[in-house]
Amino acid sequence: MVFLGFVSLNLVELMDFFLNDDELMIQEVVRDFAQSELKPNAAKLDSEHKMDLGNLKKMADLGFMGMNIPENYGGAEVGVVPYSLGMIEVARACASTAVTMSVTNMVAEVICAFGNEAQKKKYVPKICSGEYSAGAFGLTESMAGSDPGGMRATAVKEGDQYRLNGSKIFITSAEYAGIFVVWMVTNKDASRSQRISAFLVEKGTPGFTVSKAEEKMGQCGSCTNEIVFDDCLIPAENLLGEEGFGLKIAFMALDGGRIGIASLALGIGLEAIDYAAEYAKEREQFGRPIATFQGLQWRFADTYTELEAARLLVMQAAFLKQKKKPFTTEASMAKLYASEAANRACYQAVQVLGGNGYTSEYPVERLYRDVRVTTIYEGTSEIQRLVIAQQILGRL
Repeated sequence: MVFLGFVSLNLVELMDFFLNDDELMIQEVVRDFAQSELKPNAAKLDSEHKMDLGNLKKMADLGFMGMNIPENYGGAEVGVVPYSLGMIEVARACASTAVTMSVTNMVAEVICAFGNEAQKKKYVPKICSGEYSAGAFGLTESMAGSDPGGMRATAVKEGDQYRLNGSKIFITSAEYAGIFVVWMVTNKDASRSQRISAFLVEKGTPGFTVSKAEEKMGQCGSCTNEIVFDDCLIPAENLLGEEGFGLKIAFMALDGGRIGIASLALGIGLEAIDYAAEYAKEREQFGRPIATFQGLQWRFADTYTELEAARLLVMQAAFLKQKKKPFTTEASMAKLYASEAANRACYQAVQVLGGNGYTSEYPVERLYRDVRVTTIYEGTSEIQRLVIAQQILGRL
């Protein structure tokens, strides 16, 4: 796989998108596993609304759950570009598994970036090894979605403990996550940017419950739950970072998370249009394969061009993060464009298959459902546009 070099938006440095031998090897390892272990099971996970925890453990054993985590905490430490490449391959095979992989990697990175040494040693190796099947990210509330500053769940300090009350919604992997990063109001009187703090909550903590899974349109193999805190007491040492620093932690985590979701969306879009292309070469109408008709050829030309542009944006954001350069704008651009291009690609794939594309006998129906949420979670397309505009206009 070869990518053209170009200059990043913020002119940090000239980029070379020729993958090195290690990156190519990681891409191949993930692709082989995804195609042999995940893809044959994807439709079953979707129909049964159930995750294969055995495959999650296999992924952890291969290093997929801590790809950008230092080796001394149990991570693979291969970098952000290989992580993005891996996410694309897993998403091509099974979007439900890919979103669990994305969020789990994000949780491990959050703890590594903002946790103290004791927290990192206690929790991160359990995530990377698969002792915890997944990690979960508890930010969204019913009245605080795109505006996390409006959250109402509270954490009140009582001696050497915090008492947590409130709820979070749309929590990926909540049923089988071992550790949760959650955000709570710790000072109602502070400014919106300083009233929220982040905490680590272990599965099984008294007063903490996971409600039933939501019935969703897509990515049905991955559970999405409400979580509830009812006088849940956690040790004060489970505060992540400092009090009042929670929103900064959330925004920094989401920047990286957007690279994961952009990669996930790209993988779904590529899988859908590749399937449609093969179908078009076999399906005959009017005495010849429908791939010979110009109308369909132009659909494929436009779709593959958009997905390649998306790939370049995703790789740019991953490269910048890996080089520890500013990447907020690029991550939002990648997430915005890749998720919307992937939605268009899945639409085109269904259209190419016609009536067959509308039936569950063919995978594009599931891919079409799976891709829709990528323009919503980790920040909607509208929020990405706000972030991009604010970042660019702030520079001018």
